[in-house]
Amino acid sequence: MPILEITSNRAPRDVESFVKTLSARFAEAIGKPESYCLVTFTRVDSLYFAGNGAAGFLAKVGSIGHIDNERNASLTALITDVLKKELGTGHDRGYFLFSDFTAANIGFKDTTFAELSGNRVKFSRVHFVVFALLVVLLGSVPTTNADVQTVFDSQDPNTHGLLPQQVEELDTEKYTFQTEISRLMSLLINSLYKSREIFLRELISNASDALDKIRFLSLTDPSALGETQRLRVSIAADPETKTLIITDTGVGMTREQLKQNLGTIAKSGTAEFLQKLESSKNDEEVTQIGQFGVGFYSVFLVADKVTVASKSNDDPDQHVWMSEAVDDFVIAKDPRGNTLGRGTQITIHLKDDALEFLDQNTLKKLVTKYSEFINFPIYVWSSHEETVKKDLSNEDEDNDEDIEEEKIETPGEEKEEDEIKTVYKWDRVNTQKPLWMKPAKEVTDEEYIEFYRAMAKEPTTTPLSWIHSKGEGDVEFRSIIYIPHKADPNFFQNLAEKVHSIKLFVKRVFITDEFELLPKWLSFLKGVVDADDLPLNVSRETLQKHRSLRVISKHLVKKALDMFSLLAKEDEEKYGVFIKEFGSALKYGAIQSDSHRKKISTLLRYPSSYDPVSSSAGVSLDSYIERMKNNQKSIFYLSGQTVAEIEQSPFLERLLARGYEVLYMTDPIDEMLLQRMPGYNGKVFVNVAKGALNFGDEKETAEEEEKENQRYEPLRKYLKGILADQVDKVVLSKRLTTSCMAIVASDVGLTGHMEKLMAAQNVNGKEQDAMLQFMLSQKKTLEINPAHPIVKTLLDRVENDDIDQDTEEMVTVLYETTAIRSGYPLKDLNSFTKRIETIIRKGVGASLTEEPEVDVEVAAEKSEEEKIKDQEFAKSADVEAEEITHDEL
Repeated sequence: MPILEITSNRAPRDVESFVKTLSARFAEAIGKPESYCLVTFTRVDSLYFAGNGAAGFLAKVGSIGHIDNERNASLTALITDVLKKELGTGHDRGYFLFSDFTAANIGFKDTTFAELSGNRVKFSRVHFVVFALLVVLLGSVPTTNADVQTVFDSQDPNTHGLLPQQVEELDTEKYTFQTEISRLMSLLINSLYKSREIFLRELISNASDALDKIRFLSLTDPSALGETQRLRVSIAADPETKTLIITDTGVGMTREQLKQNLGTIAKSGTAEFLQKLESSKNDEEVTQIGQFGVGFYSVFLVADKVTVASKSNDDPDQHVWMSEAVDDFVIAKDPRGNTLGRGTQITIHLKDDALEFLDQNTLKKLVTKYSEFINFPIYVWSSHEETVKKDLSNEDEDNDEDIEEEKIETPGEEKEEDEIKTVYKWDRVNTQKPLWMKPAKEVTDEEYIEFYRAMAKEPTTTPLSWIHSKGEGDVEFRSIIYIPHKADPNFFQNLAEKVHSIKLFVKRVFITDEFELLPKWLSFLKGVVDADDLPLNVSRETLQKHRSLRVISKHLVKKALDMFSLLAKEDEEKYGVFIKEFGSALKYGAIQSDSHRKKISTLLRYPSSYDPVSSSAGVSLDSYIERMKNNQKSIFYLSGQTVAEIEQSPFLERLLARGYEVLYMTDPIDEMLLQRMPGYNGKVFVNVAKGALNFGDEKETAEEEEKENQRYEPLRKYLKGILADQVDKVVLSKRLTTSCMAIVASDVGLTGHMEKLMAAQNVNGKEQDAMLQFMLSQKKTLEINPAHPIVKTLLDRVENDDIDQDTEEMVTVLYETTAIRSGYPLKDLNSFTKRIETIIRKGVGASLTEEPEVDVEVAAEKSEEEKIKDQEFAKSADVEAEEITHDEL
């Protein structure tokens, strides 16, 4: 029985019709009406047959069958099975032909099949006349690009490169790379690129450049696009051959351009193209990325060998460039003819340790990471599972009749069976548009929010605000900067680490998110910056130190501060959220940045005695100054852990009684900030818990003040003696009205709140440094309220020499309670509680020496028997447990 077997890289649109027609003509040509035709589509089979490898079609005159076949399965076994099923054992010898009509290269091969029913069948070579006839027939079969069914709307799917036999038949010319190429290539591959995944970014960037070129040329010459109208990049992985194929429909390269552009390091067609554009003074915008001409060679980070096929409008032929990253490369005319139409196809033969780049999810992830905002669509050849109804058309007639009879007998019971098939199609990856390229007035709030969610990978959050800006002049760039809704709780802990908050692009190609375009105190912001002419080093990984970067950074900081100011002006509620989440970062910026401190200070907000809770944002320093009293020269503030704690402080008594406003500073960074920012708009910050307190409108004369001090001198002297280890001096207070006493730090000392912060930083119990020890050991000032009854009574006792041990104990307790109210931690809490207990005993008339009577039952010791049992149990626990059988259970 005559058999015709054809292996092809391409498939016609109507496979069934093609096989039937070919079978009939083959049968007619050899005069054997019962001939068979077996066609295997080895490369594009997955377009039709769920990726199960080479699919076989057996066509009989008037009928057709379908058999799936794994690519690596024996063709001998396949045809043997076909013969068993369709022909039985009584078949004749026939003809066997191998063909690849895509390359117009048809050859012959003898094959011996396995034993079939005891008979060994030998297939002989087909007659030359039949061969010639088949060439004619195949030449007339519609197998052009227009007949290949893919999601690219009749364009080549670009899922394969040159076949091995085609490579062997290349008529190549060998060239040597330019001087020092080996050393330079090694440097590029092994030193300049930090991550080998960069190769994909570089190749896509090159493809984007090529597409930009043809797009630009088509503006003045529409015919430049020819039949290849759609501009795109496609990426396909072939696990069988361990190759990755990247195809673009860009401008392509001539043979000479392949030699010059790929044979010379740092010689890029992009740079030459830009030079031509500048010389032509054309005003049309065209953007190119690869101005160093070395990005292509990053492919050898993952490749043993690279094949580049390219077709340019300036060359009638398609050519192939091949290299293994050694000293030379070869160029040849492509034996497949013009399969690209126009553009470039790069076939990467991956190293064994780089096979992860065959995974479609990895490819999609890298495209999204580096090339999401490329102007042109990027497709990845991807597998998908689909559920289809099981095809019962291949059942024989008898079975069909049986099934039909069953349906008649039991209607409704027969259900169609579903099966899951794997199908392949092109998935577009870069669906996100570069929003920053649009004018800000044309972008809606919804678009800004959706872009933030996609960029920040936060699908449900809404940013507080954003600013869309464009920098022009010496450095042109665009940016969108966002304020997130919430702050990182570890913001200050992470300041020493790199923050990946701003993504830097160059012409919509992602470069890095590790470069600090914003100072640390603004690292909470998120966004993108896209520069048009930002200079890059050859690896494109570490930006050169250049004035352009300083210009961009300065611009971004200014725009960020403008955004904060606008938010404060237009939406107080949102600004309140901003202050709550990022107020500490602003204060850190005021500490770190001398140049921006003044601007930042206008943005600060604090709760205050004027508006402690009703305002969501707090009061500004400007609004505080507007409400200052006559002759008030200071901005009063008090630090504490919470507003509620501060409001109970004795330091506020006279200030609030007189109507002065006090800022409540609850952020640990506030006191450090005020060390760098001692004043605002000519007004000095005064901590009401430190030093002398002056209002600026005191009516009491120095003579009256001295007279009052003389009156209380005996008490002050007595208290100083009792508390000599704790206080430096005792003075009459100007800040107390209802409290008896207060402990005040010196102008250079530590307040109680600051001492707590210092203690918290020493949580590991490490020895305190000399400066900290000195600060903590400083004695305080004890202020007494001359109008308080306790103070008056103590003065009377001192003046009447009515001082005893009880008085001293009460003075000590009074000092300790004052320390607590003033915010200072007690050094000996146990002694304090005992003194309180003594006072209570005296108050209730209990004995000062009597101890509690307690009847405590002492727990019994273990018996010797229990100790022995414990020891035995401990020993058994050290023995490895034996496996328990089912029967034992």
